[in-house]
Parts: sequence; structure tokens; C-alpha cells
Amino acid sequence: VQLVESGGGLVQPGGSLRLSCAASGFTFRRYSMSWYRQAPGKERELVAMISTAGGNTNYRDSVKGRFTISRDNAKNSVSLQMNSLKPEDTAVYYCKPEGMNWGPDDWGQGTQVTVSS
Repeated sequence: VQLVESGGGLVQPGGSLRLSCAASGFTFRRYSMSWYRQAPGKERELVAMISTAGGNTNYRDSVKGRFTISRDNAKNSVSLQMNSLKPEDTAVYYCKPEGMNWGPDDWGQGTQVTVSS
């Protein structure tokens, strides 16, 4: 399994970013996909999840209405559109297939999102 996250950066509060995750090494269309984030000194937390065909999505309360998860099964990719960013969204963001055996070494490198003025 290989997951390559990209699209992070430094943005001012209220700004937008679009994260992308390129997946390989598994049958992408068979797995729900999620975005997680980990802020300094905090546990990694689930941000958003999308079902295999993209018809169902779920978000943590703090990002509802601001973030949108989507996927392209033809391109083996999952994205996270983040709008109205807040300083508390600052974290390293990771994508992950759900329902797969997963260990601490299986995460990708993540992409850093920093929201600051």
C-alpha cells in the first residue's frame, strides 16, 4: 500500500486548500477512504470518510459545512476540499483506506496544513 498526500501549505484564516491523496498497491474502489489529521501534541483524529462509490460521506462536527471529501476511482485518488479554514485546522493530514489491516508504519508522509495570519 502506498499513499501520497499533497496540497498542504500555509493559508490565512478563512482561506481554502485542496488536499489530494494518490493511492496504489490495493484495489482502491473496494475501500471506503478517510482523511485524518494530527495536530502537534494531539492524537490523530478522523476528519472525513467517503464510501466506496462516493455516495455516502461523514464528517467530524468541527468541519461540517466547511470540508468536502470526494474520490475518483478511475484515478485511485481521494481529495479533501477545505474552505473557511481556522487556526484549529492546523495539522498534518493523512489519507487512509478503511477496513484494511493497518499498523503505525502504514501511514503515508502526510501533508502539512498551517492556518495562520
